[in-house]
Amino acid sequence: MQRRDFLKSTALASASTVIAQRIAASEGTPPTIGPALPPAGDGITWDKAPCRFCGTGCHVQVGVREGKVVAIQGDQLAEVNKGLLCMKGYHVGGILYGRDRLTTPQLRRNGKLEDITWDEALDVIARRIMRNPAGFGIYGSGQWTIPEGYAAQKLIKAGLSNNHIDPNARLCMASAVTGFLSVYGVDEPAGCYEDLEAADVVILWGNNAAEMHPVLFSRVVDRRSRGESVTLIDLGTRRTRSTEYADHYLEFNPQSDLAIANGIAHLLIANGTFDREFIEKHCNFRHDPTAKSLFGEAIDFETYKQAVAPYTPEKVAEISGVSADDIRMLGELFGRRDVRITSLWCMGVNQHTRGTAMNRLIHGIHLLSGHFGRPGDSPTSLTGQPSACGTAREVGTLAHLLPGGRLVAKEPHRKDAEERWNLPPGRINPKPGYHTVLLWEKFCTPTSEGGDIDTILVQVTNPGQSLPNLAKLFQNKRGLEDKFLIVSDVYPTATTELADLVLPAALWVEKNGIFGNSERRTQQWFKMVEPPGEARPDTWMTMAIAHRLMELGHPGMKDRDGNFLLAVRDEDGREVPAWDWDHWTDINVDRALYEEYRPFSRMKHKDLAPYDELVKSRGLRWPVVQQEDGSWKETPFRFSEFSDPYVKRGSEFQFYHSTTGDDRAQIWFNPYEPATEEPDPDYPFWLSTGRVIEHWHTGSMTMRVSQLRGSMPNAYVELHPADAARLGFAQGEIVIVESRRGKLELPVWFNGRGRPPQGSVFVPFFDQNLLVNELTVSDTCPISKEPDYKKCAVRLRRRHQTA
Repeated sequence: MQRRDFLKSTALASASTVIAQRIAASEGTPPTIGPALPPAGDGITWDKAPCRFCGTGCHVQVGVREGKVVAIQGDQLAEVNKGLLCMKGYHVGGILYGRDRLTTPQLRRNGKLEDITWDEALDVIARRIMRNPAGFGIYGSGQWTIPEGYAAQKLIKAGLSNNHIDPNARLCMASAVTGFLSVYGVDEPAGCYEDLEAADVVILWGNNAAEMHPVLFSRVVDRRSRGESVTLIDLGTRRTRSTEYADHYLEFNPQSDLAIANGIAHLLIANGTFDREFIEKHCNFRHDPTAKSLFGEAIDFETYKQAVAPYTPEKVAEISGVSADDIRMLGELFGRRDVRITSLWCMGVNQHTRGTAMNRLIHGIHLLSGHFGRPGDSPTSLTGQPSACGTAREVGTLAHLLPGGRLVAKEPHRKDAEERWNLPPGRINPKPGYHTVLLWEKFCTPTSEGGDIDTILVQVTNPGQSLPNLAKLFQNKRGLEDKFLIVSDVYPTATTELADLVLPAALWVEKNGIFGNSERRTQQWFKMVEPPGEARPDTWMTMAIAHRLMELGHPGMKDRDGNFLLAVRDEDGREVPAWDWDHWTDINVDRALYEEYRPFSRMKHKDLAPYDELVKSRGLRWPVVQQEDGSWKETPFRFSEFSDPYVKRGSEFQFYHSTTGDDRAQIWFNPYEPATEEPDPDYPFWLSTGRVIEHWHTGSMTMRVSQLRGSMPNAYVELHPADAARLGFAQGEIVIVESRRGKLELPVWFNGRGRPPQGSVFVPFFDQNLLVNELTVSDTCPISKEPDYKKCAVRLRRRHQTA
């Protein structure tokens, strides 16, 4: 199948779902879509931007006429997508034009949101913070642009000194972060998308790439149309569209991926096919006897060998449900030197009560087998948000981080940040802030019972729909009179329903921006159209809040010389009052903040390209290093001598941020252990949640695009036809899905695009009217603090039946 045909088929198939019910368009005329530019002379101007949706980082050409986005096409100069887009990408311009855009600040009075001015809104926020600065937190996401996240980070950590800032990325990528850190000593993948064209074998670890990252998946399947051979292995807990293209589908019991990875390691050692030379030169071994340590304890090879020895093919088959022969097949593949293997994973591995362990184990089998550091040999974590890497991880908007991989708990890192920010010594608090689950738990707990967070500002995310165990972590805010929720967003959402103050935000090309994608590629764009009404960029909001706090006398809003903490300056060093909306466009604030932040990136060798170089490119992969001729060169492959300028000549590979200080990566042993909640006689089904190709995350943008909403208008419960027959469910029948935390009424769908095994169901989370996260657990990985959205126990029944 041709790559274009694959992308076309995914779009067409989505429109023919058995449960879809067309909903009349309410958004006006959508932008034109298509692969070709409109004819010259039609009044359309074009400019580049990364797509607003996932972490793939596809580039689009945006066509603007008379102040409105009217056309979208794939950018043929972009290496990421080479001119192609998925169905959401072709409709991305439509997200700007839903009829219910938020356009005016609104304050809740007597239970109703009423329009107020921006000056009033800023005053309400600042006075609320001044009442209790230690009880204020900011919750954002990987949808923040780099300057937006940097400004929020600086306000909290350099200004308010409480560190209570965390992104939605805690819910999706935190386990990948702790995995990278504990294996290599530094975050983010060593490989890049070029691995997809160079690999002989691509393994999907619980990752439905055909729907979640369709452009990247197309780079794999398109190779077959060119006569190339590529083996695709789908390891999953349900059949998906990715399975349709797989040479091998290995269906495993939830949580048993831990056993499978250990089983591969066992076979590499038992068969003598591990790469002895590679591990002797470049690797150490570790384990984590406490099951909660980021860095664990050193062990030797013999101890590691004994630890994985029980994971024989037969034992792994017993635990996982995957046949012993298929376990042997995986072990034999990793043991071969004549093939190159790329592993891909995303939420299936990360949203896991042992997410850090599972990340470590995938890295470990690549290191143990020597399938690392050459094009096509790579363990690669994919991201779900457009700047989860660039903003959440690199800028350091997690509660324990400072910019560029620094830690608030490390005194030298705090001192370095204080010097760069020109702060008085001791300004940065050494205690990490609350991670996402704890932040919201504290917010939804009465103050008298220890709920010491009383005010949260939410930017660019929708926690009222995306948090797990919603009753506990969000809906319990109702009735807590001393709690105050501020939400910046572009549309009404499940989060704004409980907001005390709503701020209208500019979206995508209504502002300047910079994202960082899954392959370390930093991407820039310029504002192209005006936002509606009084909607404004989040960066401006943060700066304006900080300035109002300074006016009210908060000492943290000044540096040690008495200057405004978030001041930006022109080329002559003069401060520009960008916090004043009338002067916002007097300077490119994005450029100023990015260039202030960029020096932070060098400590961990994540050297970012200058802003002006980003303007000229379709993104550059860090580290980006200046050459003798003055040009700037990106780095496709880290830690490999042939590509990475920081690797010592003659060493071939060098893990120069090794946690053990000896330039070695760590191969971990982590045992299999059951999930925290498993099916039982009262709740006999597994529940997994996830996305669909038509919608992005909570659907707050894509549900405003008539074509996407019409193709998939509501959530459903997907189950095996045998289970449906046994329970007497008809196709499309509304049934009750119930967990120990809540219940939901959903239409039944079987024999559709996905097929769970018997005893398992799947529900997507995009539907604001059907909140599946009212059912999910809030149990987290003890190291990353990332929740498990993929495993909890539910029961199903007809509406007239009693429980």
